[in-house]
Amino acid sequence: MPEPSSRESRGAVAGTGMGGAMDLAAGEAATLERVPGGPAGGGPDSRPRSLWSDAWRDLRRNPVFLLSALVILFLFFISVWPSAITSGNPLDCDLAKAQDGSSPGHPFGFDGQGCDVYTRTVYGARTSVTVGVCATLGVALLGSVLGGLAGFFGGAWDAVLSRITDVFFAIPVVLGGLVLLSVVTSNTVWPVVGFMVLLGWPQISRIARGSVITARQNDYVQAARALGASPARLLLRHIAPNAVAPVIVVATIALGTYISLEATLSYLGVGLKPPSVSWGIDISAASPYIRNAPHALLWPSGALAITVLAFIMLGDAVRDALDPKLR
Repeated sequence: MPEPSSRESRGAVAGTGMGGAMDLAAGEAATLERVPGGPAGGGPDSRPRSLWSDAWRDLRRNPVFLLSALVILFLFFISVWPSAITSGNPLDCDLAKAQDGSSPGHPFGFDGQGCDVYTRTVYGARTSVTVGVCATLGVALLGSVLGGLAGFFGGAWDAVLSRITDVFFAIPVVLGGLVLLSVVTSNTVWPVVGFMVLLGWPQISRIARGSVITARQNDYVQAARALGASPARLLLRHIAPNAVAPVIVVATIALGTYISLEATLSYLGVGLKPPSVSWGIDISAASPYIRNAPHALLWPSGALAITVLAFIMLGDAVRDALDPKLR
């Protein structure tokens, strides 16, 4: 019987239970053992993947998300520290400079009252971001709690909440703001935030209700219920983490909507009022002078449009990352 060649002698022969043989090169076996994520390794690829980790990996590779996130981070920065990019006071005005164009130290020119448009545009971001973030948090919290309880327990609670949301959906938002905020004398952002929460929670509530109804029918929820898990544990540990993704997407997109709604109400004179600094107030004050001083209208309008667009783009990117159907 001929001797096996040196190349064949280096092969590893492993007997199988079925009587066959499996040849595995020793070099390949050693390489496989050295791979960090291989069967014998414990590298990062061997860790279990979740919806959130996959979504974060997709978001980091999405240029739309990165661009919108940079814009939003800059808005938050100037909202907290507006003095970092401007040294002026938005309430310091000089009628002698009314409707003047750009000049050294005043790149955006002056409005009809002689106020620096650049300084007021920077300080106006604080109001818009504050209203948008507070309204979104209030709407998301109230709507998620009410909708989640309705979807989990069902019955009379679900029927009553559904009829209440139908009533709120029938109220025009701008008309409701004109009626409700016209009697408010406070000059802070909280009446505007309260109005947005009052009329905004039904949308989040319906989204949360549908997500909870879908999640509670999954096998892992039924298994936890069969093992004796309490309703609170089922809702908080098993259902809520898997039903919160649609709420996050809708809330992110709605944040930009609330910012534009605040500007609309301030433009109509029922939102924030002078001496508060708001893009809506500046747009309203500059509208009569659009022919003589268009810069006083274009800069706050452009800042408002960029801000709303950034939040909408961020919401779209988050939706694409969290939607399993788009993978």
